[in-house]
Amino acid sequence: MPILVVEDEPRILAFVRRGLEAQGFVVDAAGDGATGLRCARERRYDLVVLDLLLPGLDGLTLLRELAQRTPDVPVLILSARADLQTKLRSFELGARDYVAKPFALDELIARVRVQLRAAGLGEHEERLLRAGPLELDLARRRARIGDQVVDLTDREFQLLRHLVAHHGEISSREQLLAEVWGYHFDPGSNVVDVCIRRLRKKLGASTIETVRHVGYRLAAA
Repeated sequence: MPILVVEDEPRILAFVRRGLEAQGFVVDAAGDGATGLRCARERRYDLVVLDLLLPGLDGLTLLRELAQRTPDVPVLILSARADLQTKLRSFELGARDYVAKPFALDELIARVRVQLRAAGLGEHEERLLRAGPLELDLARRRARIGDQVVDLTDREFQLLRHLVAHHGEISSREQLLAEVWGYHFDPGSNVVDVCIRRLRKKLGASTIETVRHVGYRLAAA
């Protein structure tokens, strides 16, 4: 189930994203309101986790936009603003739940699950991603290709999930480096190539194609 997290504090954004991904959710992240709105326009999400104190387009304005565009998509507010007036205003604008910072990750995940269940989205949905003969189990973090079941490391899982989610598209090394390792890694690093080699060794050499001078993609079925 795809979830959008809009949060301008990088440390909190990374923390929430890792926590949700560890539970098998597919997470897109936005560091400001304008980026969050653009993501919501480009992709359909099952839930949005939204900070209110955002640069540029503020959280309440974004909440109003989301409620008008996709009123059936639950929005969970995650904010340092804990006053009653702000909470009530958020609910008036369409928020389904409100978690004040500081927060416990387990509680946030539990509230996310409650909202998804209320929206009729069981956890079994989107637990598996498929691309041709390849099946990726988001909960167990392992892959199946044919009769072969393969356990994956965290990086291998993140990289393969990106390729499966973008099946048919070419992902550049820069995209994979930013998505899986973060921008703090040296763009000249060969960690992407090393991880691709490990995945090919586990899944088969022909599973991931190299598009010369461009990047990588999953092989066609």
